[in-house]
Amino acid sequence: MSFEITGKLVAKFNIVQRTESFKTREFVIEKTEEFSGRIITNYIKFQCVQDKTALPDRFNLGDEIKVSFNIKGTKWVKDGKENYITNLDAWKMEQVKLGQQNNTEMPAPPEYNQANENVDDLPF
Repeated sequence: MSFEITGKLVAKFNIVQRTESFKTREFVIEKTEEFSGRIITNYIKFQCVQDKTALPDRFNLGDEIKVSFNIKGTKWVKDGKENYITNLDAWKMEQVKLGQQNNTEMPAPPEYNQANENVDDLPF
């Protein structure tokens, strides 16, 4: 399952070589929203793996970006205790242009809006 979120890039970290054949890189976006009249700011840390570790290189701190990501969960047992970890694995990053909507769904053109179904808007 894939998700998207838009926010301001506030941190980029170095690539970490986890094993001889596996590398990761993390970055953080700031997401500010209004909820019940209060401004809430969240800092969301993402992980890029393997060939995706170069994704953050194209962006500067402070850039407004849209991140496409998957949620991954892992369970492991150590010393008889179960442990869990959740990663937000980024696989695509895009620059958000000024005035671009945060959601990717475009509104239907007026001719497809059922409320305008009987409106005669022809110019002649």
